[in-house]
Amino acid sequence: MLLNRNRGLTNLHGALVLLLIAGFYWLYAETIITWFSHVIRLTREANPLPYFLCVVVGLMLGWGQLTTVGSRLTRLSGADAAGLATRQILIVALVSFGLMFATQDRSISRLFLGSYLALAWLGLIVLHLTLPRWLARRFFGRGDSVPALFVGRAGAEKEADEWLHQRLHLGLNHSGYVTLGANESVETFAALLAEKNIGQVVLMELPGDLAQARAIVEACQARGCRLLLHHDIEERLGHPVASIEEDSHHFFTLHDEPLEEPLNRAVKRLFDLAIALPIVLIILPPLCLVVWLMQRMQSTGPLFHIRPRSGERREPFPMVKFRTMHLAPPDETAERKQAGRDDARVYPFGHFLRRHSLDEFPQFWNVLVGEMSIVGPRPVMPLLDEEFERQARAYRTRHLIRPGITGLAQSRGFRGEITTPEQLHERVRLDLYYLGHWSLWLDIQIAGRTLLQIFRPPPSAY
Repeated sequence: MLLNRNRGLTNLHGALVLLLIAGFYWLYAETIITWFSHVIRLTREANPLPYFLCVVVGLMLGWGQLTTVGSRLTRLSGADAAGLATRQILIVALVSFGLMFATQDRSISRLFLGSYLALAWLGLIVLHLTLPRWLARRFFGRGDSVPALFVGRAGAEKEADEWLHQRLHLGLNHSGYVTLGANESVETFAALLAEKNIGQVVLMELPGDLAQARAIVEACQARGCRLLLHHDIEERLGHPVASIEEDSHHFFTLHDEPLEEPLNRAVKRLFDLAIALPIVLIILPPLCLVVWLMQRMQSTGPLFHIRPRSGERREPFPMVKFRTMHLAPPDETAERKQAGRDDARVYPFGHFLRRHSLDEFPQFWNVLVGEMSIVGPRPVMPLLDEEFERQARAYRTRHLIRPGITGLAQSRGFRGEITTPEQLHERVRLDLYYLGHWSLWLDIQIAGRTLLQIFRPPPSAY
């Protein structure tokens, strides 16, 4: 019930958004032609129909963005609504301007399209904040509410209340909580079904007694109640899990891995090449010259610092950086030491390179040859790899994907020296989140935040 109600609410919202935003296109075009053609050069000789179709196609392509918010559709914050609207309008803009450039159409006003997209973006924000709530009240209001009975262990009442509070818009009505544990609980449960005319039973955990579980199922069937089972495998394992279907069998895995899908890997590789190739050809050569000249003045030695790192599936590869430290004899202890703030080993221009992440630019060559990705878990020196593996149990899972020049952790300010176990665990947590939730949009967001950090480095950059 809940899944279908939420899916229906999402689809209905998406259809109305498409109808209203596409309809606004014609209204806006007619208004401009009739009243403001002297300001925005749009006349009846121009053909707005192809761009109307672009709006429709773009909104349909962006429909899937609605599913990313899930059951939070009626509880979006202003920032959430703005982010959702931005992703949708970017797709519409790509389709519209793609047609314009492909056909070299000069009849349509660029100012008209740009102003329409800006107004449509504002309209989408307002619709995302108001329309789902109105639809939920209209279709799942008091007349369609379903009495829900929760069944679980003692002490889980608060968890049930929080879960229900986030789904009140789907028509659930809290009608009680039953604690299992004794044989008479099943009889109490069955009596409550009849007494309160329960329409939805939510089983917060699978009972340990198989006979008790079957008795609950039979009681629900006898009363015609819906049954929703929350499997507590995550609590039992102490680790988040992902559910998968494989040849009619149901499994749980510790991590979803979207980058194991060949098409996703191809998309990510194209994204890497689209960024790395122009940087290696255009930006890296003059940057190498500038760094080489500064090194000649401040710290003579090789231009690059090349050291082994662990890549995908722990395969070693030579990672390239601009050298930012003075030359020193080989020393395993010194090699193991992370660069700290005001580190005497770093020459002055090296501090500038490190703070603004310019020392990482040679790694675009590693990306170009397929050893690294633009976005992924940040690799560390092998000696620290071994140490971090002992401190964080899930650390080695990071190596299931290619390492990156930047990562989700780095884009959120976790850069430079790792000085506490909490810092390490947070980086690992963010890396594993990226592993299980990769998307091209997530890569774009991380790359964008990292680009901003080049100009405005976080305090942890040194």
